[in-house]
Amino acid sequence: MREPLDQLGTHEVFNQPGPVPEQNLFECDPCLRKAVDREGARWATSKLAELGEIMGRPSTLQLANDANRHSPELESFDRFGRRIDEVVYHPAYHCLMDLAISREIHSIAWTADSGGHVAHTALEYLFAQVEGGVCCPVTMTYAAVPTLKQAPDLAREWLPRLFANCYDSRFIPAGEKRGATLGMAMTEKQGGSDLRTNSTVAQHLEGDWYGLRGHKWFCSAPMSDAFLSLARIGDDLSCFLVPRWRPDGHRNPFFVRRLKNKLGNRSNASAEIEYDDTWGHLVGPPGRGIATIMDMVKHTRLDTCLAPVALMRQSLVQALHHVRHRQAFGKTLVDQPLMRTVLADLSLELEGAVNLLFRVARSFDEAAAQADGEPFSRLAAGIAKFHLNKVAPGFVCEAMEVLGGSGYVEESLLPRLYREAPLNGIWEGSGNVICLDVLRTALRYPESLDRFFAEVSVATGENRHLDRSISALKQRWQEGRKTPQALEPEARRLTEAMASTWQGALMCRFGDSAVADAFCASRLGEGRHRTYGTSARSADVAKILNSVNPGE
Repeated sequence: MREPLDQLGTHEVFNQPGPVPEQNLFECDPCLRKAVDREGARWATSKLAELGEIMGRPSTLQLANDANRHSPELESFDRFGRRIDEVVYHPAYHCLMDLAISREIHSIAWTADSGGHVAHTALEYLFAQVEGGVCCPVTMTYAAVPTLKQAPDLAREWLPRLFANCYDSRFIPAGEKRGATLGMAMTEKQGGSDLRTNSTVAQHLEGDWYGLRGHKWFCSAPMSDAFLSLARIGDDLSCFLVPRWRPDGHRNPFFVRRLKNKLGNRSNASAEIEYDDTWGHLVGPPGRGIATIMDMVKHTRLDTCLAPVALMRQSLVQALHHVRHRQAFGKTLVDQPLMRTVLADLSLELEGAVNLLFRVARSFDEAAAQADGEPFSRLAAGIAKFHLNKVAPGFVCEAMEVLGGSGYVEESLLPRLYREAPLNGIWEGSGNVICLDVLRTALRYPESLDRFFAEVSVATGENRHLDRSISALKQRWQEGRKTPQALEPEARRLTEAMASTWQGALMCRFGDSAVADAFCASRLGEGRHRTYGTSARSADVAKILNSVNPGE
């Protein structure tokens, strides 16, 4: 490849950091390596190192750039005027899908002997640092498994296809493919997150097959092989598996009306669809549709926790590379005292986020084996989903500001990360929905709240700010159990406090003591501030920076 010119006719090009060099995203991430080892997936280290090397290649980043630059296009009809409702993706998208599926991101949680959800989280965390759109169909395929298991006949037919580590992009009946992917189509125009307002109806056809008629306002990855969806049998919502092809080999009526013109996540198609005599197979008991599909939602929420942390990680990598190779006012940026304070604050945020994410992932691995496991993992996912997604946009924005104007232009990776940052706070329940679910879970399953306090109390005595936060939370929940209705207006504050307290406890237990003290003082102390770079005055900045991202 021809080298660019540094000497131009009018000036010399210097003091311009080049792109982040090729690196192994797993090997250069000490927080990730420690978390994977601690939370039960040490056995996956070689798989993670292999994927980390691939995701760190410039060629992989170019695939992601191409897939996002060339958005999917809807083809409603073929050239003969026949209805086809197909979405055409750029070849880069298919290359990335093949990479994700072949590396078992969608299946390893269910095929591993232990630590599968931690391994899944770590693999997708590496992938999402480079490309987020592909993660949507991969996540839905992973998360659909518990719901499909509620229909044994469907599970026997579909799970082998979903567990196949082979991506097959052909639009043909699923039984003829080497592997399959699953999607989800739940929300409707009039309800959004309020699924009880869904109006799609289902009329019985034969056996467990029904004909569906209605619309879905959001259907992501509409070229998936089948979709979990909700429709009414009489007055009650039921769950259905809607394939793109009928059992007789004919196309299932699945009308893609248009693709959404989204802020980000542009490599992935999101569609408005309509059902009209569309075949759907009943999943779970009739009239129990929301409860049935919530098994899928719970697992997609785990991935909405990992995505913001992946964006935070990659944005900080970009920022640290820039400051290590850029000078201003006579010093390298990384040696400027105020810049170091900002970077230290970002690093604290990231380390706390990684620790929380992987503890939540382990709760999914523990769920089936422990009496309070299921409600605790639901509570944990809600706490993390809300907090991490509220932190991510501001974090990425601060990293973009570190690069200055260079970070704001499209040749930089930061604009794509920034557009992606709000998505997972909306998908699978926006902030209010999630915080209300945290309240419901804690009140309906008090053992989940007891488990939370048992977790954080292990670190009692390690830090005075943490001790005070634990005590205040316990007191508020004790009061709230007497008058639950009074908790709703402060659900966000409670959820945020639980997240920050849990992060502080994990930092105290598993991190460097100086780094943990800086985190607790800045996140749980009395003098905490809202903006990065305002709260690490007495911290060991060098130690904090090195704990997250050692020098290149």
